[in-house]
Amino acid sequence: MSDSKAKIVFTPSGKRGEFPVGTSILAAARGLGVDLDSVCGGRGICGRCQVEPGFGSFPKFAIEAGENNLSPFNDVEARYKNKKGLKPERRLGCNCTLQGDMVIDIPEDSQIHRQVIRKAVDKRAIATDPNVKLYAINVTEPDMHKPSGDSERVITALCEQHGFTEEKLHINPHILPSIQEELRKGKWSVTAMVRNGVEVAGLWAGDVATIYGLAIDLGSTTMSLHLTNLLTADVVSSVGAMNPQIRFGEDLMSRVSYVMMNKGGEKEMTEAVRFALNDLAVRACKEINLDPQMVVAVTVVGNPVMHHLFLGINPTELGWAPFALATNHAITMPARDVGFALHPSAELYVLPCIAGHVGADSAAVILAEEPYNRDEISLLVDVGTNAEIVLGNRERLLACSSPTGPALEGAQISSGQRAASGAIERVRIDRETLEPKFRIIGCEKWSDEPGFPKDDNNAKDDIAPTGICGSGIIEVIAEMMLAGIVGTDGVIDGAMAARNPRIIADGRTFSYILHHGNPENNEPEIKVTQGDIRAIQLAKAALYAGCKLLMDKLGKNPDRIALAGAFGTHIEPKYALILGMIPNCALDKINGVGNAAGTGARIALVNQAKRHEIEQVVRRVEKIETAIEPKFQEYFVNAMGIPNSVDDFPALAGAVQLPPRKMTTGTGGDASPSGGGRTRRRRG
Repeated sequence: MSDSKAKIVFTPSGKRGEFPVGTSILAAARGLGVDLDSVCGGRGICGRCQVEPGFGSFPKFAIEAGENNLSPFNDVEARYKNKKGLKPERRLGCNCTLQGDMVIDIPEDSQIHRQVIRKAVDKRAIATDPNVKLYAINVTEPDMHKPSGDSERVITALCEQHGFTEEKLHINPHILPSIQEELRKGKWSVTAMVRNGVEVAGLWAGDVATIYGLAIDLGSTTMSLHLTNLLTADVVSSVGAMNPQIRFGEDLMSRVSYVMMNKGGEKEMTEAVRFALNDLAVRACKEINLDPQMVVAVTVVGNPVMHHLFLGINPTELGWAPFALATNHAITMPARDVGFALHPSAELYVLPCIAGHVGADSAAVILAEEPYNRDEISLLVDVGTNAEIVLGNRERLLACSSPTGPALEGAQISSGQRAASGAIERVRIDRETLEPKFRIIGCEKWSDEPGFPKDDNNAKDDIAPTGICGSGIIEVIAEMMLAGIVGTDGVIDGAMAARNPRIIADGRTFSYILHHGNPENNEPEIKVTQGDIRAIQLAKAALYAGCKLLMDKLGKNPDRIALAGAFGTHIEPKYALILGMIPNCALDKINGVGNAAGTGARIALVNQAKRHEIEQVVRRVEKIETAIEPKFQEYFVNAMGIPNSVDDFPALAGAVQLPPRKMTTGTGGDASPSGGGRTRRRRG
């Protein structure tokens, strides 16, 4: 080991630190509490510690990662690759060592506690009207006396038996190689698929009753894919994964910066996400033993940067004003052109974007919630590493985006992690004793209940507390505020340490120990630091300021609030209001609407009329650019308070008893929202 040190950042967790040059990646991961599997003691036998190094310039992390910053491929790795296989971009974490600053991605299959992709499908009924229809036909056999091609006789059969006009029908050339085989296999009785009433886009032997499509929600952090029956809209398989682009940057602007700093970086990210989505498609089909050739349609939604990278478009112009899109129209193209190995004529439909930072995912949320068909004022909030916000009704719709960053998903939090088994997701703090109780993903019991996995007798490695995810960090800070541990300014009150030793001095500030952990079982201490609270304040202030701007422009407050995505599904509305993340609204009018972007993608997948509808609606959505709005900074600063330094939240009065406003002092300028350095806003 050298005396010199190198920086390392692990994605998707965002955990980072410095280690002596020569430290193995596995050792660094363990030192930072990163979720990297290994059971062979670092001998390069099990292969569970596979990692994917990121090389290039990473300005957000202040890292220049050259290939010499990691030790060369060694004999142990070569032996493992020859015996069991190792993807070209991967290394064994136990056998590669730090030689300089590095960014290292932990693939999903190398994580002990797999990420929970919280984008479950909405069970709502959806009216079906796909642009493909199935027709059973009997085709005449070839005749020496009446020479004609097989495809021509397919068209003739469709015209005679189902009323099509021969002049309007044509065969998709990509199905020509299979026509003769299918006709003879079916003994001239086949099922034809006609797209848009003019194109014979598929042909199968015998009677085929069902065809399928894929509805994809491409998020910057997670991706979800729903394999859907096109004729009934039933979801038959849902799969999800982390977006592999995370290794290029946690947030959108980090990825744009990577493209700017690394020639060909956009091609790397396009290839990574297309490969991952095709892999998800294969997984979804395998779950129900479906031949991918039966998948004939795909819809994709995502924010503008994801939209561009998926389509192979350089997103650089989205990195600075005026944030110009390459196109804001819907796109229809062959699915094979973006790497999907499905039916040869499978069609891809990408919903329209609204503006430079309000994308096709927002269009999908609008399609799912239909505020344009309501009299009441709806506020739609979809929060990821970037918040996209829509406000309005049938008379007028406004939209904006706001740079919340990844903190609300558990990233950039000291004990933070993505949603996975062992992550703390629910927290309650006793107002008198200041003692906490919590629930973790993978266990239905609270930590103060018998049978909770917290002691030597019943702890299980796969469900022991490992960190805190987005919903957990939101709840614990809100509970700390209700208990008086945190003041209105977001500062932890060190004087409360006299009431409970969980409040500890931590440098110039204080922290709150949520879980003491058990070093003997490698169970980490989980605490909430002043820096964690600061990160959440910045994120929620950006979200609230965006909502407030739209309310100003519309001149009306929302009658209802719909919280979309994992944020809406797993956050109790009460806690969103306590922190001041969203504007005042009656609690019974605030609802989580699940993965609304995914629902919108499904609607567009199975209903062609709805595609036309959303294409028309997005043209009248007014985009408000927060970056140039003079009041944004004022609203942002006010929203740093908990719930807010200026605005009231009367809807909370009947639900919780808010403590008196308290400004905490004496903990150091760095902790105070109004102290320390200047707040810098960033996109994404």
